[in-house]
Amino acid sequence: MSQEPLPGTDCTPAELRFHPRVRLRAPFPCSFSRRGIRRWFGKDEGGLGVVFNLSMTGVKVLGETDLKPGDRLSMNLRLPRQTSPMSVEEGTVRWVRDQMFGLEFTRLSPAEEWRLWKFMELVSKRTR
Repeated sequence: MSQEPLPGTDCTPAELRFHPRVRLRAPFPCSFSRRGIRRWFGKDEGGLGVVFNLSMTGVKVLGETDLKPGDRLSMNLRLPRQTSPMSVEEGTVRWVRDQMFGLEFTRLSPAEEWRLWKFMELVSKRTR
């Protein structure tokens, strides 16, 4: 699947990434719930998903949801070989396609950011 350059640039979205994505050999589960006003008025408050790729700034998730770009979520990631889930305080849905969506992390505690960095370092070493 080739990617088209973004309007007004000669670059594809992947070439503009500051934090590279890591495609996971074995996807892992996550759970998420809405934040903000839509949580109280939306019919779907959250759900379960499967993470297919990951970066320091976001995830690509497969899950049956009624999400729209701009929705704010909190998320728990069940990182492989970890005793407890990693908690994302807040993320923003950037895109939705069929049952996939991209979530950008907008608020992550320093401890969880460090934990994610260590996991990404470990996964990167395994894929080399």
